[in-house]
Amino acid sequence: MQTQGKAKILRVFISSTDKFRHSPLYEMIVYAAKRYDMAGATVLNGSMGYGSSHVVHSRKFWEVSEKLPMVVEIIDEAEKIENFSEKILLPYFDKIRTGCMITVEDTDILLHKKGRKKNLL
Repeated sequence: MQTQGKAKILRVFISSTDKFRHSPLYEMIVYAAKRYDMAGATVLNGSMGYGSSHVVHSRKFWEVSEKLPMVVEIIDEAEKIENFSEKILLPYFDKIRTGCMITVEDTDILLHKKGRKKNLL
C-alpha cells in the first residue's frame, strides 16, 4: 500500500454477539483481511447504539449478554477494498440472518508508516 494519497475505508457495522461458526464475527473479518493482505484492520467497540431493529443496546443497561455495537474498519487501495468486499464479505453477509451494514468511503492517507515486528523469542 502507498504511504500517502487516496485510499478507501471499509466499515462493517455488527454486534459484539455476532458469530461466524463458533468464533466472534469480528475476528473472522480481521483474520480474513490479514489473509487477503489488506493494509490494516481495526475493531472498535461501541458503548451504545442501535441498528435496523431500533433496539438500543448500551453498557448502561443490564443485559444477559453484552450485545453492543462494533465497527470493523479496513483501509487500503480502492481496488483491494472492492475485491475483498465482493469475494469475501458480501457472499458471507448475504447468508447471515443478523442485521449489519457495510459502508465504503474515500479517505486520504497522511502517513502510513510500517512498524517493526517484535521478536517473541
